[in-house]
Amino acid sequence: MTFQVVDLRAAPQHAARVTDWLWQAFGNRESRDFFASIVDASLRNGDYPVTWLALDGDRPVGTVGLWRCDLISRQDLFPWLAALYVDPDARGQGVSERLQRAVIACARGRGHQHLYLYSACADYYERFGWRYIGDGLDYPATPVRLYQRAL
Repeated sequence: MTFQVVDLRAAPQHAARVTDWLWQAFGNRESRDFFASIVDASLRNGDYPVTWLALDGDRPVGTVGLWRCDLISRQDLFPWLAALYVDPDARGQGVSERLQRAVIACARGRGHQHLYLYSACADYYERFGWRYIGDGLDYPATPVRLYQRAL
C-alpha cells in the first residue's frame, strides 16, 4: 500500500469518516456529537486540535490528532498524541508509525520538549520510542497507561 499523511483541512470531505472512526473506536452510544465537535474544531485554523489523515489514494486508512488535552485527570501534561486509529484492512502496513511521525514532527516544530499519550494497551507504543511513565485514570475511573515521548 502506498499512502500519504495529510492535514484533515486538506481533505475535509473525509471529516465524517474520521468522526465515525473515533466514535466507534473510542466512544459510546451518546458520544458521536462529542467526536464530531473535535473533528470540526480541527478544520478551523486554530492551533489545537490538529487532525491528520492517512490516505491510500483517496481512501482514508487512518487518523490521529494533536490535542491540548486527552486525559482529563492529567491536565498538567501537554500536548497529547490522541485518537490514533487505523482501519483494520490497513493495519500492519506502517500507517500507525507514519501517523505518529506527523504528530511528533508538528509538536517538535512548535517547540514542545515532550509529547504524551494514554492507552489501555501495553507493549505497543514502546516499539515506536514511547516511554511508559505510569498509570492514570480515564473518566470516570478506568485505569490507563501513560506514555511520554521526548522530542
